[in-house]
Amino acid sequence: MLEPGQLVMLLNAKDKRYFVSAQEGQVMHTNEGILHLDEVRAAGWGQQVLTHKGYPFTVMRPTLYDLIKSVKRRTQIIYPKEIGYIAMKLGIGPGCRIVEAGCGSGGLTTALAWLVGDTGKVYTYERREEFYTLCRQNLERIGLAHRVEQFHHDIAEGFHPHAADALFLDVREPCDYIQHIPGAVVPGAPIGFLLPTTNQVQDLLKAMEGGPFRQIEVLEIFLRHYKPVPERLRPDDRMVAHTGFLVFARTYAQLEEPETPDYEGPADEDAGDGELPEE
Repeated sequence: MLEPGQLVMLLNAKDKRYFVSAQEGQVMHTNEGILHLDEVRAAGWGQQVLTHKGYPFTVMRPTLYDLIKSVKRRTQIIYPKEIGYIAMKLGIGPGCRIVEAGCGSGGLTTALAWLVGDTGKVYTYERREEFYTLCRQNLERIGLAHRVEQFHHDIAEGFHPHAADALFLDVREPCDYIQHIPGAVVPGAPIGFLLPTTNQVQDLLKAMEGGPFRQIEVLEIFLRHYKPVPERLRPDDRMVAHTGFLVFARTYAQLEEPETPDYEGPADEDAGDGELPEE
């Protein structure tokens, strides 16, 4: 039996997804009838329950993919195809501390909060109040808000000194904030950026020149689904192609320039020859 208030995903016969917090004594209204959430909790994962009209719904535990796709959005979220690569490149896992800027609707924030666990922390910055609030609401809906510390703050003024393990920027002009990155992460931290156009990538690469950044990588990821019909297996008519460019790098601690000793000029020609002057 599921715990009261647990988030569940309900699938109808056509695989339409419904997300609901299974509270005691409550019901969910659908076009196919009313579902009693006590029956959903009693059924458990992978089981079916019927509406009062007799339509079946399957009780599923939502995956991270499901949660990201369910985010209520006012902006375009980062696609799961990018999120998986971002998580691996940045080394995101339990206990990790990561800085994120430009949370938007909270798609990537959701994934990061899921991955860092209760021992990690996501520090997310958003200057627009409506997105700051929406991100918080999405995190609270799925029970991950306690893993995220939000800042309603413009990163043009810099980051707080988090000493984070990684950083990711999804902002319009990341080249404008490059100088603030080393102060937000530990030396050696991996960092990443998402950019929609090639000229923005070029501007970012120019801004990174001469800075404490190594192993710079630029890429994009394509995803093509196939129709899952044994007799007619072929690609879908449409695919998720270009959604953005990803740029990754590693920070490092730059050595301080050694001080050059003052040059005092040549020694006196008559001095230092070991002889006393004549009287």
